[in-house]
This record gives sequence, C-alpha cells and structure tokens, in this order.
Amino acid sequence: MSDELTKKITGKKAQELREELQENKSKNLRRRRAIIGLSLIGMGAMTAVSLLQTGIIKHLPDPPIDSFDSDKVNSSDTAYALGVPDGTLSLASFAANIPVAAFGGENRAAERPLVPICAAFKSSVEAVVAGWYFYQMPTKEKAWCGYCIIGALANIGVAALSLPEAKEAYQALTESKKRRQTSKEAR
Repeated sequence: MSDELTKKITGKKAQELREELQENKSKNLRRRRAIIGLSLIGMGAMTAVSLLQTGIIKHLPDPPIDSFDSDKVNSSDTAYALGVPDGTLSLASFAANIPVAAFGGENRAAERPLVPICAAFKSSVEAVVAGWYFYQMPTKEKAWCGYCIIGALANIGVAALSLPEAKEAYQALTESKKRRQTSKEAR
C-alpha cells in the first residue's frame, strides 16, 4: 500500500526515491541538499531569536562589536509587527523548506514542475523580506543582529539555489503545453 502511494505521489517506488535522494549526484539534488543544509542553519539562528522573542531566554550574546545588539533588534516593534514574533515565522518557514526540498526524485522539474516553481517563488519572496529586514537593522534600529544576518544570508542562498530547478520546471511546463497544443491542432 505505501509503495503504491509513494508511486502515485512522486512517480517512483519508495526504494527508487530513497536511492535517488541518498545517492544521486545530479546538480538539482546537490542544490536541494544545500537548501536543506542552509535551512537547518537558518533554523538554528531563528531558534535563538525565537527563544528571546518569546521570553524563554532574556539575552542573546553578540560579537564584541559596538554596533551589534541582537536583543534590541529582536525586541523592536518591527519584529512584532505581524502580531507574532518574526523569528518564529522565519523558523517555521525554514522548516517548511526541508520537506519541499526533499520531495520527489532527480527529475521532479519535469515530473512535478509545480513543486520547484512554488519552492522558488516561496524562497524568493522570503529573500526579499529578509532583505527588507536587513535594511531595517542599520536604518531604523541602528543596530545589527548576527542571528538575523545568518538568517538573511540563508534565505538568499535558498532562493538562489532554488532558481535553476524552477527554470527547468518552467521550461518543462512550456514544452508540455506546446506538445499538447501541437497534438490538439493535428487532430
């Protein structure tokens, strides 16, 4: 039963999928593994921020540089503007990247093109938001947060890594649409 379900969802049997994900060295799978790694790094940084923002800890250590004040940045009004601490949202978003990056086999751009397209859209929006927060640190808060810098760089990296597969997926969708159109016209 589970093998049938896996095949329906991914187009592959569980053993085939496992072997591809663990052993295949294609560029897309290497990038997807890097997305998982960067997401875990981002989660680590945002875990610390979330602990501060929810009152579990009272202080985040900073490098011994005057312009760094993670407590100030993460306790600012900007950090709570959405009605929930921004670190918790970022943490959840990084966590969501992991199953998305792990979904499907080597050829998911052709087999399930909407997955890499949606992943690239999600991560690109997050990279833009991270850039906005990055801008807020020196301009509005007049302080830097090392944890936020790590999170922003992770978001930008995830977005950059997701774009090549999304491009392939878009091309696969376009080609598929052209084939359907040609087939329809031939009838």
